[in-house]
Amino acid sequence: MKDKQLIQDALMLAIKAHDGQRRKYTGEPYSTHPIGVSKIIETIPDHTPEMVAAALLHDVVEDTPVTLSEIKEVFGTTVAEYVHFCSNVSEQKDGNRAFRKKMDADHFAMGPAESQTIKVADLIHNSETIIPHDPKFFHKAYKHEKQYLLDVLIKANPILRSHAQSMLDKTWNPS
Repeated sequence: MKDKQLIQDALMLAIKAHDGQRRKYTGEPYSTHPIGVSKIIETIPDHTPEMVAAALLHDVVEDTPVTLSEIKEVFGTTVAEYVHFCSNVSEQKDGNRAFRKKMDADHFAMGPAESQTIKVADLIHNSETIIPHDPKFFHKAYKHEKQYLLDVLIKANPILRSHAQSMLDKTWNPS
């Protein structure tokens, strides 16, 4: 029962924290994204309740006023660690987009297998929206950034990594 409560509490915080935010291409409530990422995590046999909770919270620290300290206090050290290694560390002042994306990917690569797996699920869920809605951006920047990310997330679940790689490989360039 404790595990279900952890996930339920993470879901409630994700919905509350992202309230009013919308997904860029679809206009859906932003909370559909962390929920989608958590559903992908639930498909892998070795997922844990902490991974599902962290998947639900993976964008909270970088996109809302919720802090990592608050996550740790409410959800514990493990969930906080996973969220930390799923959160961007770069800021606008750190340089151009390419440099910031590499900086973030290198941070994600230092995380444990669980957080790397959540990042791959995040990539998969975002790609499902970006590929059909913005193929130009996908081919100009996103595909290359995410290829680098996949290349460094070597501890992530191999089934999800393979699925993500397939999404990047099988997408044709309309230009």
